[in-house]
Amino acid sequence: MPSPRTPTVAVVGLGYIGLPTAAVLASVGVQVTGVDVKQSTVDAVNAGELPFVEPDLGTVLAGAVSQGTLTASLDVPHADTYIVAVPTPFKEGKVPDLSYIEEATRSIAAKLTGGELVILESTSPPGATEFVAQTVMETRPDLTLEPDLPNTVYFAHCPERVLPGRIMIELRTNDRIIGSVNGDAGERARDLYQLFCEGEMLLTDARTAEMAKLTENAFRDVNIAFANELSLIADRVGVDVWELIELSNHHPRVNILQPGPGVGGHCIAVDPWFIVSSAPEESRMIRSAREINDEKPEYVLNQVVPRAQRFKQPRIAVLGLAFKPDIDDLRESPAMHIADELARRLPEGEIMAVEPHIDELPSSLTAHGNVVLTEFEAAMSAADLVLLLVDHTIFKNADPSALTSAQIFDTRGAWRSI
Repeated sequence: MPSPRTPTVAVVGLGYIGLPTAAVLASVGVQVTGVDVKQSTVDAVNAGELPFVEPDLGTVLAGAVSQGTLTASLDVPHADTYIVAVPTPFKEGKVPDLSYIEEATRSIAAKLTGGELVILESTSPPGATEFVAQTVMETRPDLTLEPDLPNTVYFAHCPERVLPGRIMIELRTNDRIIGSVNGDAGERARDLYQLFCEGEMLLTDARTAEMAKLTENAFRDVNIAFANELSLIADRVGVDVWELIELSNHHPRVNILQPGPGVGGHCIAVDPWFIVSSAPEESRMIRSAREINDEKPEYVLNQVVPRAQRFKQPRIAVLGLAFKPDIDDLRESPAMHIADELARRLPEGEIMAVEPHIDELPSSLTAHGNVVLTEFEAAMSAADLVLLLVDHTIFKNADPSALTSAQIFDTRGAWRSI
């Protein structure tokens, strides 16, 4: 008997989710084409090089490219399965922006012949996967959603549920939620993910799968908002919030998260708004949590700027720009917002940005003219004020008393002993 044909997969979008997914599929023998709109990303992947920082991804990527199971292209090929992993930001008014999904869908539609599976991995508002299916049907009226016909195209939603910095581990170990739109799309998606994922496959409908991912991140956002609001209350009544949380968490049924300068990233800072936009009258707590976390950077600025203004030309060491520790991801980062506002509000000062995971500052910061990417120890020794925004390991392991005599604003509780 002839051996079964190697399945082909096209992953559209080679960002923080798409590229690891493409690499791990290719590592188990699937023939994968990664598609991206950036020539620099395509070139990097084809050279077996990482376009961003993610532990363990580089080894898997290089291996897949060298074995010939992973290539990258600007053009969408024909494939058995398409995985859409493009951004889903929001527009003005916190309304979901599905333009990237629509563009990817239309590029896929032109390649379909019938029998393919289209999986939306991008975190999306309820109904987005149905929108993908409808867009294909409108673009290609020769195709159908009716199952078991030669010209049927199948659609599913399988949201990513991984943590930056642990993506390569969690892609293989986390349970997967798979939502089906038509026919046996869910079972088809399950069979694909089981090639590399050891977690449980949880099948449901597409809308429930979409809401499940949003619910997970909204739950975390609400809990972080509680911690952030508690930090404001503790400041007002003169209590150390870090000690307060530590003591409270000794209760067996209490697990308060840690406060910070806000919430960032492409998930928690964005996804709850998708729920709010879908059910604005019912999402009162979720909206309030999002507003509390969105307002925290301004609270930090109000603590730092007046003190900086006491100096004629203040030098501020801003420690961390990423949205979480030990990665280079700046998306929706409250630290980025705070650094940007410090530069704008203190034009006579120097903002020494310390971010060990990037080689150059984004243009939004360099445009101010008073923001300089600076080494950690150099910034600490030169600073009038030190603002710890991200608890990167290099910062947590340092002894600040040996590096600076400046006033320190620790928004992460990493240096509580000072």
